[in-house]
Amino acid sequence: MPFADLRPDQLDSFREEIPEPDDFDAFWDESLSLSRDAGGDPRLTPVLDTLMSTVDIHDLRFPGWRGQTVAAWFITPAGARGQLPTVITYIGYSGGRGLPTDHLGYASAGYAHLVVDSRGQGHDTPDRDESGGPQWVRGFMTRGIQDPREHYYRRLITDCVRAVDAARCLPRVDPDRIIVQGASQGGGLTLAVAGLAGGDIAAALPDVPFLCHFRRGAETATEGPYTEVVDYLRHHTRDAPDRAFATLGYFDGVHFARRAQAPALFSAGLMDPVCPPSTVYAAYHRYAAPKAIKVWPFADHAGGQGATLPAHLRWLQGQGLAPAGRD
Repeated sequence: MPFADLRPDQLDSFREEIPEPDDFDAFWDESLSLSRDAGGDPRLTPVLDTLMSTVDIHDLRFPGWRGQTVAAWFITPAGARGQLPTVITYIGYSGGRGLPTDHLGYASAGYAHLVVDSRGQGHDTPDRDESGGPQWVRGFMTRGIQDPREHYYRRLITDCVRAVDAARCLPRVDPDRIIVQGASQGGGLTLAVAGLAGGDIAAALPDVPFLCHFRRGAETATEGPYTEVVDYLRHHTRDAPDRAFATLGYFDGVHFARRAQAPALFSAGLMDPVCPPSTVYAAYHRYAAPKAIKVWPFADHAGGQGATLPAHLRWLQGQGLAPAGRD
């Protein structure tokens, strides 16, 4: 597979300006306030039939968008005592939290691990569409595309921030060592939380992040969810492109990156046809806190695959965020 986008030397200098909505901060302040004001407490239920002996698993339900219940897994090293650094994972496009046995890596390394279901994409968290009817071609990218207040990602991103709120209330979680992480859509959600949760997180790990520089993604991606926007615009002409990209601007990882306070380790696959590397670098170059990027020169959207977790663990150790006894 050839390079899907710009050459590596061009990526280093790619800093295209992307219009930001004038009321971006007010929009998100209102969105989070609406949901926090709805109240609710996280609820943990032990999962006793997994046959796992090295981890303890709980089903977690917490209030997300406007208090709607979101499902998650909470996985900790078996018999853990005291407060642990905690990784919150957000899931890639069209996926959900799956089974707890899909997510044993971080707990095996000594971290508490919270895995968040994606509303409407996973099987355990339904999405209540605010738009009053279908306005999309397929998938989630254009659901509510005509108004940011109705867009799907307003609800999902709010869920993800509320997961940080919930984690801070859980036993075994060190509230000063919360790390957010995800790949693809999960990477875009990680950037959103890094920009919205401020000092409530200690680090961010956005891998091959989606939801960055939507127009560039729509113009260059040959596979995956950005093409949903293209399909929509192909059938909705006239003023639709300006209106669509104005809406998507409220959910762009580039704008969240400008507001980040926690150090981050990005990753990019230079042969990625789903999230072209220029879209990743658009957010990386704007990231306001200390940052590094792991480049996989011959990788597609799978990024580093099995090498990703060890890279995360080494970087977290360098940030002083390893579990006790592993520094």
